[in-house]
Amino acid sequence: MEWTNDAAIRKWAAMPEAVLDQMEPEGDFCRRHLLNASLLRLLGQLDGVRVLDAGCGHGYLSRMLADRGAEVVGVEPAQALYDYAAKKEASQPRGIRYVQADLCDLPDLGGPFDAVVSNMVLAAIPDWSTAMRACVESLAPGGVFVFSINHPCFEQLAPTWRQHGEYRIREYLREYPIEQTHAPDFHRTLSTYLNELTRFGCRLRELDEPGLDPAAASPSDGTEAYVELPNFLLVAAERR
Repeated sequence: MEWTNDAAIRKWAAMPEAVLDQMEPEGDFCRRHLLNASLLRLLGQLDGVRVLDAGCGHGYLSRMLADRGAEVVGVEPAQALYDYAAKKEASQPRGIRYVQADLCDLPDLGGPFDAVVSNMVLAAIPDWSTAMRACVESLAPGGVFVFSINHPCFEQLAPTWRQHGEYRIREYLREYPIEQTHAPDFHRTLSTYLNELTRFGCRLRELDEPGLDPAAASPSDGTEAYVELPNFLLVAAERR
């Protein structure tokens, strides 16, 4: 199957509301223990900062950013995720504006942003390069772009660790889909993402490969692997 953005969006649009409820209020295990603190640190001070949450999903990160004083616009194409985020804003207003749109075809969002964050999104988009360009072009000069992805060198870390007691990989240099519970991710090399980022006129600020606190790890579910190896890569860059 040749994946398109529309096909991937349809998969995400079918995510059950009960699954989204389980990720409240601060995301799943990996987001709570590995991603959130790093994302917030890389974004820096948020009070009064205008932030685009690019591919905001069900909106948990948008709500965290707004609670820290950011002026947030969240963009999400998948119907079920967008509806969940909008419903949360209607019942617990934080001043977040949610927009249903493909990142590759953004509408007018009201001028440039001080920061753009894309949390576990780019690796799920077939036309990821166009989406990355849109994120960068949404920034004011000097603005920061922060994104997170599954670490291209250590994808499917927990299941291979459970099976072998170590990490194993057979293919790295080609692009291919990785089947997930609800919709696929796509493997791409680390250099693919970073080279495209610089091609779009960004200056790399920092890479982060967070490790798990051993107290939060469990041998039974493979999370002990996250103590030894990084399952996620976070990138902070500045638009020139």
